Amino acid sequence: MNLVHLAASAGYTTPPLWRILTKSGYFAGLSGAIGATVTYAVTVRPALRTPGNEQGDIDVLRRRSATYLAWAGVVLLVTGYLQLAGRVARAGKGMPFGEALTPGNIWDFLRTPAAKGAWVAQGTIYIVQNVVLILASAALIALLLPRPRRHLDVLVRTALPLTLAVSLIGAVPATAPKDAEKVVDLVCGQVHIVSGTVWIGGLAVLAALATTRGRLSESAGALWADLWRRFSLVALICVGAVLTSGLWMSWKHVGGIGQLWSTSYGLFLLIKIALVLGMVTAGGVNQFWLMPRIAQARRSDATASLLHLTLRHFPKVVWAEVALGIAVLAVVPFLSGSARSEAGSPPAVTSGSVITVGAALVLTLAASLYITARTSDALARRGDPAVA
Repeated sequence: MNLVHLAASAGYTTPPLWRILTKSGYFAGLSGAIGATVTYAVTVRPALRTPGNEQGDIDVLRRRSATYLAWAGVVLLVTGYLQLAGRVARAGKGMPFGEALTPGNIWDFLRTPAAKGAWVAQGTIYIVQNVVLILASAALIALLLPRPRRHLDVLVRTALPLTLAVSLIGAVPATAPKDAEKVVDLVCGQVHIVSGTVWIGGLAVLAALATTRGRLSESAGALWADLWRRFSLVALICVGAVLTSGLWMSWKHVGGIGQLWSTSYGLFLLIKIALVLGMVTAGGVNQFWLMPRIAQARRSDATASLLHLTLRHFPKVVWAEVALGIAVLAVVPFLSGSARSEAGSPPAVTSGSVITVGAALVLTLAASLYITARTSDALARRGDPAVA
């Protein structure tokens, strides 16, 4: 049974093309802005400030970082506007997406009075969100100009909290949550989005920076070894956050293993899980195979080998991760509704046993990530890459 027949039989509605493009584009814009600002702040900038790096290498990576961040701001601004127009089209009764793009219809939507029982109008939340989005985009787009580019670090520190706030503000409910479970749903949703955008966006910006290898010195391998090492820790944290929040959301929307292939929502979720596991596997290759070899080359001062590993082998795996991440973003718009509702299953009910099982899974995941980091370090210290 193909997806079309399954969708028809289960009452699943395939989103229109404009919805697919606007939602995927919006998350791509968030990934570009959040991932680039966070990665620059916690990975690129500290590595560039490490003593011993060639000034020419620093200048090349700063210029490329500024250019990437500036265009990330452009993409965020455009995709943010299209996402807002998509909200207008969904709110209106049969309003075509083309009409929803007009500023007049958008303004009318934003001025809609608060619903009964709401503490604030939904349009007000969207106004605040998009004002913050414009400020974040402006801070990044300013890097296209020569003078602001000299203040790259300041502009990134300004844009970073603003880009995070774009996602967080958009998740604020207009009606106060009725119970703690709703709050957990909101928190897990934002943890999933922010950690996922940092992971995918961070991989993309580092892959883009690695294309400057032709302009870097022979000693740039040590700098890139530091970059990959720092980002590996960031990626490990993001993986843990994505999987932990994903477990909660999957349980909320899927009532049983069989619903993963008997419902449209479940099939798309299964595709997303496979893609994420592919990213995790590629990251494992870097963690267990390449990082120990990089550490060994760095200890033995093998400049040519270090440069080859950090700017030839490593980026190839990272580009594969980026491709899988883009595929994940393409699947996201299809995850509407839930497998439970399609299958006629009752809503998820939190109980003591569910919390116990969930806590055990989270602890197991945390332990596995800790073991992963420690094993990678141990392989690097042994100095024999064959053991990987």
